[in-house]
Amino acid sequence: MIIEHFALNVADPVAIAAWYVQHLGFQVVRHVDNTTQTHFLADSAGRSVVEIYCNPPDQVPDYATLDPLIVHIALVSENPDADRARLEAAGATYASEVRLPDGSQLTMLRDPWGLALQLCKRGDSLL
Repeated sequence: MIIEHFALNVADPVAIAAWYVQHLGFQVVRHVDNTTQTHFLADSAGRSVVEIYCNPPDQVPDYATLDPLIVHIALVSENPDADRARLEAAGATYASEVRLPDGSQLTMLRDPWGLALQLCKRGDSLL
């Protein structure tokens, strides 16, 4: 089995999709233009897909109040410090950072809607 996608119920999928395309380099690979405003967003390598939608609207988690370790999107970053500065200029906020003995740097941000984004520079690749 391989992961096809993972999905998140969000308050404003249209705005989030636009921000992720502009600032994270994602691309919309499918959009369902109805009340859910479902967007399937592929990463720049075309290997991973995130589905975002608003359904049902009254069950969107308050991501900003959740500890980032409960749910986050982890992104490969060759330069987490530069990416952090760029994303903060675009409306993201800093949450935390961990630097590990193997050279890994894990920088946690929140997108403008509160969802946690982790910038990962690994000393040893996961795969």
